[in-house]
Order: sequence, then structure tokens, then C-alpha cells
Amino acid sequence: MGDAFIRHIELLGYEKRFFPSQHYVYMFLVKWNDLSEKLVYRRFTEIYEFHKALKEMFPIESGDINMEKRIIPHLPAPKWFDGQRSTQNRQDTLAEYCYTLVNLPPKISRCLHVVNFFKVRPDDTNPVTDSQIKKPEVFLLPQDAKKNSTDITGPIVLQTYRAIADYEKNSRSEMALNAGDMVDVVEKSETGWWFCQLKNKRGWVPAAYLEPMDGPDESEEQEPNYAGEQYVVQKSYTAVEDDELTLKEGDTIEVIHKLLDGWWVIRKDETTGYYPSMYLQKAGEENTSVKSQLRNRSAPPRRSTVRNAKSIHKQGRKQISQETYRRNSKKYLQSRRNMKEKFQNMANAIFEKNEQEENKPKAQPAVPPRPSKDLILNRCTESTRRKIL
Repeated sequence: MGDAFIRHIELLGYEKRFFPSQHYVYMFLVKWNDLSEKLVYRRFTEIYEFHKALKEMFPIESGDINMEKRIIPHLPAPKWFDGQRSTQNRQDTLAEYCYTLVNLPPKISRCLHVVNFFKVRPDDTNPVTDSQIKKPEVFLLPQDAKKNSTDITGPIVLQTYRAIADYEKNSRSEMALNAGDMVDVVEKSETGWWFCQLKNKRGWVPAAYLEPMDGPDESEEQEPNYAGEQYVVQKSYTAVEDDELTLKEGDTIEVIHKLLDGWWVIRKDETTGYYPSMYLQKAGEENTSVKSQLRNRSAPPRRSTVRNAKSIHKQGRKQISQETYRRNSKKYLQSRRNMKEKFQNMANAIFEKNEQEENKPKAQPAVPPRPSKDLILNRCTESTRRKIL
């Protein structure tokens, strides 16, 4: 028999695991050319890295040279934090991606990169577990509803967080917390307000008062982007803390760092500070009724203002000072300014050199010296000599 290749890949669902930390893996049934069927588990980050490498291997088929010739399917990048909802909603896209992948020309669908990625690994047959942590939870894609990935069999188990301090609600839509309460997060909003449930109670809770059970949640936060991302202020806010900014509706700013508590580090001209993300909208993005309703809410508390926090992970949290944001941002601005001046100086130097060469007078041929009388008499003919003498 020839080289192994994949006949079909079927997405069965996903699994929620709790070791070494809470994460999600997708379950694939891979059918090979020798009629064998193997079950493999892959994280979405792994699948996306596989996808990027495949595009680099086949630049024509990926559309990097000409988009009209693209046949490799698209795959969205991972979100800055992946919860159960995004894992669940992505299933339809993944199922279509695998179907298209297997039906690509053999040079792609049967290449070693594809074959090796879907081969069975040791942790596929014997996943690493801890007897002290609860067993993985499986969510299968219904056989009669493969086009509707939102219909998942089994219970919808939400991510559990712990309250690090007491919180008194300020409106009917919020939920009060006591330090140590275990809540299930139904929805994570980048505004810093998370919709949670505790027994028979449900409501909005500030993300600053919650921490995951398996460790600090810095991994869910993006790294600072000192180049900045342009946003427009949709609601005015007056600074309360020294490191916050006061802005008016309509101001254009640059977002440097998106933090989970809903307070983003922004830059206005050369001034940096914190501002509620719920009052910002990405430049060029259309407004929606949901966003308008959120802006009517008050800004959530910041992590730095949570008093008497009983966090079990506070020692593991990394902190970036406001001065670091400001210094790095100024450094970025200065480097950009220096680069612009450098190119401008180079352009001016080239222009001046060309101009000088054009205006420089052209060299004239040298006039030869007049020969002396003795030299003429010595070299001339006898006839010429008689005429001179």
C-alpha cells in the first residue's frame, strides 16, 4: 500500500478539560485510506498554527500572490480569550474547514504537513489528567443538526470564577457578591461587566472582583500595543483617579492596552491614562443598540480600586505601571518621528546632490601652449624657414 492519506475528517464536538488548567479541545474522527478510523483532540490554537504554516507552504493556493487563485479555506484567528461560547460557535466553521481541506488537490490534502497533524498522538489515547480534578466534560455535535452548531447535547457547563471581595450592587441588573462566592460566568463583555449566575441569582458583576480558579488570568489579556489602535469616544468621562483621562464625546484616541476589567490604557496626543472601554468605539465601526444600552451603564470598578481583596492569585499578577505605558508610548512616538526625519533628510540630501550636479559648469577643453620661435624653425620646412627669415 502507498503513502497514508486522509479520506475524511469529521468534527464530533468538543471537550472541556480542567488539567493542567481549564481549556477546550475539539474532537475529530479521522478516516484514513487503510479504512482505519482514529479519534484525535486538538486545541484551536494548534489548528490555527497548522493553518498558517499550510498557507506559507502554498502561497499561490492561499491567495498571497493572487486572491483569485485562493483555494485554501479561510480560518478566523483565535480571540483574545476563548470561552465556552466561542468554542461552541466555532464548530460550524471548523467542520466546513476540514471538509474543504480534505477535498483540496492531493499535493495539499495529502502532504506530510496535513498527514502528520492529524496522526494520533500519545495524549490522544491517554490524555494527561489529575485524579484530584473533575473529569473532562464532553459536548457532542448532534448527528441530525450538523449545520446548527448551537444545539449541543449534554449540559452547558459554564466557567467558574471566585469572588475576591464583597460587592454591593448598584442597580437591579447587577448581582451582589461576598468574598469567596463561586459564580458561573455566562457572558464576558470587554466592557468589564460580566453576566454571572450564583445558584438562582443572575446579574452583571464587575470583572475586577472575579478571578479564575486555576490561576491568574493575564493569559486572557492582550499584550500592550504601543503603536496604538484608533478609537472614538462615544461618551464623555471625567477622571476620578490621577492615572485616568478626562475626554469628551467625539474625541479620537489610540488604545494601547485592552484590560479585562474594562479599563483600557489609551493615548491622547502624548498623554496616556485609563478610560472605560464601554465608552469607546473602534474608528469606522457602526453603532448598535446593544452598545448604546451598555454606555448608559456606569463604568465598572477598576482592579486597583478593589479594597481588601482576598485573592489567592494576587502574587502571580504582573503589573504595568502608568509610567511604563507613558515611557514606552513616548519612545514609540519618538522613534517614529526620528524615522520620518531620517527619511526626510535622506530625500533632501539626494535632491541637493542632484541639483548641485545639474548646476555645476561643464569643464572646457584646455588651450594648448603656443610653440616658441626656435621650436618652429627647428621643425618647419626649408621653404617656411626662408619666408620667416
